[in-house]
Order: sequence, then C-alpha cells, then structure tokens
Amino acid sequence: MMEFPILLIPTVILLIIWYLTASATRLDRLHQRVETSWANLDAILQRRASLALQLTHLPGSDPAANLLLTSAAHQARAADISERSEAESALTGALLLLRQEQWLVEKYPEVFAELDHLTERLKIGISLHVEGVSAARARRSKAIYRIFRLAGRAPLPVKYAFEDDSLAEVQR
Repeated sequence: MMEFPILLIPTVILLIIWYLTASATRLDRLHQRVETSWANLDAILQRRASLALQLTHLPGSDPAANLLLTSAAHQARAADISERSEAESALTGALLLLRQEQWLVEKYPEVFAELDHLTERLKIGISLHVEGVSAARARRSKAIYRIFRLAGRAPLPVKYAFEDDSLAEVQR
C-alpha cells in the first residue's frame, strides 16, 4: 500500500517536467516562426525597394517623382530597425503616387505586374509575421511561461508600424 504513492510522486514529477519541456519547445518553434517570417518579409521589402529603383530609370517618368522614389527606396534599403517603419511607409506612399500615373502603367505593364506580384507577396508576408508575433505573444503571456521563464532570454517578438500602414495602403 505504501508503494503506490511512492511511485506516483516520480511519475507526476516526470509528467510536469515533460509538460514544461514540451511547452518550452513549442515556444521556441513560435520564435523561430517569427524569425523566419521576418526574414521572408525583409527579403520581399528589399526586393520592392530594388524594383522601386528600377522604376526610376524608366524613360519618360517624371523627374520629381523619380527623385522622391529614389530617396524613399534608398532610405528603405538602408534603414536600421528603429527607422524601418517610417522608411517603408514612405516607400509605400511613393509607389502609390507613381501607380497613379496611368500612362506609365500602360507603357510598362510587365514592371507594374511584378510590383503587383510583390505587393501580394508583401500582404502574405505581413500576415504571416503578424500572426506569428501574435501567437508568440499570446503564448508568452500565459502564467506558466512567465513563472518558469520558458522563454529564456529571447526578446519579445514585435510587430512594426509599417506592417499596418502597408496593409492599409495596399488594400486601397
């Protein structure tokens, strides 16, 4: 009769350890998902800035618009993370202004088709990143993750302001 509780205690301890390990692993996978989605999003944003620079070299485009677009594209490519939101929002605005030049869109449909494709990929990339950040933050807000410090020293995932701005501008 004494053997049953003695065997139950190590079993319960092992189950708790297994649960904590599985929870920490799940959180680690969420953090990896956020990092991967950010890397993908960053690549799309870099490609968009590169395409914006290509647009400035199209014959017949407005020199003032080219200057604005060139400046916005260079800022977006060179911005560090603290300035990234503002730079990406400025590039989105400049591309929207250029998109309003209907004759330019009709003259170079392949370039603007690629821009449309990148815009679609950007929407998907932003959605995946925002979803990953939300999932990781929700998981980290649970008491068990805070009490047992299952996140370790990993920084809290963040969503950037340009993600909301880009989605709002793109959907117009």
